[in-house]
Formats: sequence, C-alpha cells, structure tokens
Amino acid sequence: MRPFEYRRMTPDARVYVAGHRGLAGSAICRRLKSAGYVDVVTRPHQALDLTRQSEVERFFEETRPEFVILAAAKVGGILANATYRADFIRDNLLIQTNVLSAAHRHGVQRLLFLGSNCIYPRDCPQPIQETSLLTGALEETNLPYAVAKISGIVFCDALNQQHGTRYLSVMPSNLYGPGDNFDLETSHVLPALIRKFYEATAQGDAQVTIWGTGTPRREFLYVDDLADACVFLLEHTDTIELLNIGSGRDISVLELARLIADVVGFEGRIDHDLGKPDGTPQKHLDLSRLSHLGWAAETSLRDGIAKLYTWYSESRKG
Repeated sequence: MRPFEYRRMTPDARVYVAGHRGLAGSAICRRLKSAGYVDVVTRPHQALDLTRQSEVERFFEETRPEFVILAAAKVGGILANATYRADFIRDNLLIQTNVLSAAHRHGVQRLLFLGSNCIYPRDCPQPIQETSLLTGALEETNLPYAVAKISGIVFCDALNQQHGTRYLSVMPSNLYGPGDNFDLETSHVLPALIRKFYEATAQGDAQVTIWGTGTPRREFLYVDDLADACVFLLEHTDTIELLNIGSGRDISVLELARLIADVVGFEGRIDHDLGKPDGTPQKHLDLSRLSHLGWAAETSLRDGIAKLYTWYSESRKG
C-alpha cells in the first residue's frame, strides 16, 4: 500500500471516474477534458463490474489512480425505487464498498463520493443543512437507496478518521442534463416531464398528466454545474466536510411542469394522477458551506431545461 501523500488535483494527475457513462460521470469527464486533464481513467461496465470485488481490486492494482471520483450508482425515480428496492440497496452497497476499500488499500490520495439529497430525513427543516443527516425518518419510497448512500458517507468518514484519508462526500440536488434517462418507468421527474410534453406536442394531445398533487418542491441542478463543483472542490480545497451542492432555488412539481410546457410550446392542460405518490414534500438544500468555499451554480433552470430539451429533441430525430 502506498503511504497517503495529500495534494490537490491538477491536470497531470491520474483520475479515475467511476460511472463515466452515467449522467453525472459523463459530465465530470467533459469538465476534466475541458480543463486539460490528460490521464483520465474510465472503464465500461462490460470491462469492469464494480459489484465484483475481485475485478475492482485487480483494476486498482493495474491502474493505480491518484484521485477517484465515485459517480457510479444504480439510480432511478420513485417508480424504480419502489419496484427494485432490493436491487437498489444491494448494488449500491457493493459498488461503494468495493471502490472505497480498494481506493484505501491502494493509497488513493483523494476521493470524492457522489451521494444524493435523499439521504436527509423526510420532514427535516428547510433549507436542509448537512447537520440534518441521521436526525429523523427517511422517505419510504426511496429508503433502500438512501440507506446505501448514507452507508457510503459513513464509510468515507470512518476511513478519514481511522486512516487519515481525505475522502469527501457531496450531496447534489436533483440532477438533469444531457445523457439523462427519459424512460417513463425509471426516470426522474424532470426528464420524464420533458418526454411527456415533447410527445404530447408532437401528437397534438390536449393534456399531459403528472404524478400526484404537484405540490412537492424540488431543487434542480444542471449536471454540468455539478461537474464544475466537483472539479473545483478537488482542485481548490482539501475539505472532507459533508457538502451539499445545488442551485439554491426550488420549485413545485406543478410549477416545473408549467415551465417545461412553456419551453416546449405545449398549450394544452395539465392534469393530475392523484393515485400516484408525491414523495418527500420538499427537498431544498442549504448551500452555506459550499458558498463559503467560493462556488455557485451558473445555469438557470429555464436555460438548463431549454438545453436539455434541445438535446432530447435532436436525439429523437436522429
């Protein structure tokens, strides 16, 4: 095992991005490339199954990354979380345990673990401070996924305390952007709504139905802003304190639907399927810690939706 020698990340470092084909991981790779990083290591799932310990150990032994960005995860919206509860906790626990353990054993200097705002209690005070972690009951619809992510945070903290590593856990608000999942069975609310309004407009439908009451409030972060924050934190800070990453603004699901309808040009009505769950009433992050470090998101929600709608409509045509 190499001794831990901390330094901040620079473009000549060997950086392993786990989950580089996912929404967050692909954006992080784009950001690293634009910043001039020349030794970014990636592996597709076919070449490296992160749920298999032996494969992960062999990969770290062969590649010896100096920095790791752990963006690999099994993710999905309310329906996917409710349907594949065992898969979500099993796969995420395995991925995190294998990567974090191998990183420590092979002397990785610095690691960033990408969590989720669903780790926080369902009814905690808003905006949500990092200190709210483990202070109350979780939202039942995504409990297995949240428990897995909390385990990853605790593991990072335990490694830091016991072994002197500098592993940082960050909790983003709801992400969206190019490469998003638009499958109505497994997607999150924003890409699902973009698809619904796109298809309704193309087919000349008079209405679009959204899940639940539309009253829950969510905070959305354009994924390239998340990537910028992650690289910023590794390049300019040595913090290991749990950090929220968000846009600083939240919006109700109904307001979001109306905004997307306006961007798409849909002029019909919006109906509600009250038989579907709302999920957590509000998830709005307190960004005081991150702001103090000197970072803020740049992409407005309208601009981000317009970018993603353009990307999605072009992908449908092609």
